[in-house]
Amino acid sequence: MKGAGFLYGGTLYVGLEVLFRGRSHGSMFLAGGSAFALLTILRRKLEGLPLVLRALAGSGIITAVELVTGLIWNRDHRVWDYRRLPLNYRGQICLPFSLLWAPLSLAALRLTAD
Repeated sequence: MKGAGFLYGGTLYVGLEVLFRGRSHGSMFLAGGSAFALLTILRRKLEGLPLVLRALAGSGIITAVELVTGLIWNRDHRVWDYRRLPLNYRGQICLPFSLLWAPLSLAALRLTAD
């Protein structure tokens, strides 16, 4: 999966967004692909950690990718808008979604397994 990880992650994330939101954006393909690629690279380093710490580390990776993606492509909040959610930063990331990324990152880590 090494070479296809970015494409797989981008496609999977856009698919999840369309399934749950009914729409997506090209930047979400880039975000999903980047997050999946990073999780793939870091999977072995996270492997020895307890499940909760792997989930938090994965959530941190996805949240960081979401922030960078948002600051580049979502400055006008047309792709997503977390400004009304608690503990948000500039409407780009927020605690509720960061917590949602924890189980999603565990699933992604499982998909990256050899």
